Amino acid sequence: MKKILALTLAILMMFSLVACGGENKADDDFKIGFIMLHDENSTYDLNFINAAKEVQKELGLTDEQVIIVTGIPEEGDDCYNKACELAEDGCDIVFADSFGHEDNMILAAKDYPDVQFCHATGTKAHTEGVKNFHNAFASIYEGRYLAGIAAGMKLNEMIANNKITAQQAKIGYVGAKPYAEVKSGMTSFYLGARSVCPSATIDVKYTDSWYDYDLEKEYANQLIQNGCVLISQHADSMGAPDACEAAKVPNVSYNGSTAAACPNTFLVSSRINWAPYYKFIIDCVKNGKEIPADWTGSLETGSVELSALGTACAAGTAEAIAAAKQKLINGQLEVFATNTWKKGGAELTSYLADVDSDAAFTGDTEVIKDGAFLESEYRSAPYFDIDIDGVTTK
Repeated sequence: MKKILALTLAILMMFSLVACGGENKADDDFKIGFIMLHDENSTYDLNFINAAKEVQKELGLTDEQVIIVTGIPEEGDDCYNKACELAEDGCDIVFADSFGHEDNMILAAKDYPDVQFCHATGTKAHTEGVKNFHNAFASIYEGRYLAGIAAGMKLNEMIANNKITAQQAKIGYVGAKPYAEVKSGMTSFYLGARSVCPSATIDVKYTDSWYDYDLEKEYANQLIQNGCVLISQHADSMGAPDACEAAKVPNVSYNGSTAAACPNTFLVSSRINWAPYYKFIIDCVKNGKEIPADWTGSLETGSVELSALGTACAAGTAEAIAAAKQKLINGQLEVFATNTWKKGGAELTSYLADVDSDAAFTGDTEVIKDGAFLESEYRSAPYFDIDIDGVTTK
């Protein structure tokens, strides 16, 4: 299903003729606004900003046509006010990059029905029914899985060199919040590591913040002190990578390479490349095409990427990643195949996930089929929220 969806979206990007309610936009009449949670100091926001600048350059858009606003918090009505301001300023598309922006983006979309409002990581577009509000994400769990293979290969090297025993192959993970997005990425990373290092376990510490350099660094150090021999993260600062470099502990980062800052410990980084989605929504608006409520990028669309490998990687890492990547693309490998993990000592055969999101995270959709948890099948944002065996939350 995921492969069919990716192909369908690729075709839509090139050939869709469905009108979205407006005339074609001339190049010089087009304008897009970006609302960012933080600024360039956040690896998360920098990834979005870099993609926006890449697309601006590729499409030949001027600075007046691409407006990037940083430092817009999730709390309060700042996002709503800024979204309305961008709409009033003539933006044809307003894009926001953080989960907590969603409700304000929906309100702005209702107030400005002729403007397209697009939101990363959100969950409500498919149920709200607001025609000019859209969610987007990517199958980053596939990228996390591949990054996990690099981690597992490093653990195997450490075991082979008698630096640790197989039972000491413990990974530390600094997570922002215990949301499905974080758990999905952490679990896929762990499953990737365990696919090549079966004895691996993982300890997770949540900061309850997307960006807190000091706390992320502190938690990474605590995990290292508690016996974790490799660290990864789903948090937005350089806190964990810096802690790893100082402690000489291998690190897998997120949203961009940290090789320059951490040359001795960096292994690899996975990221969502947002440029394909930006180009897709710009093409839709400029040519009068429909933007789907949910868009899921993939390895095939170029939306899921790995950085170049760091010099600290174990021998054979590139080959192992390449082999697994090809299996993912061919459909021969399912990241969340239920025979590769257990919950409470048992393989799950059924699970109701909170796809039609509500405040209580109530399960509403069966997501296990044919021996796999179908992540990103029923909406773009992740809904895998299971703490599987081998995961310890500190």
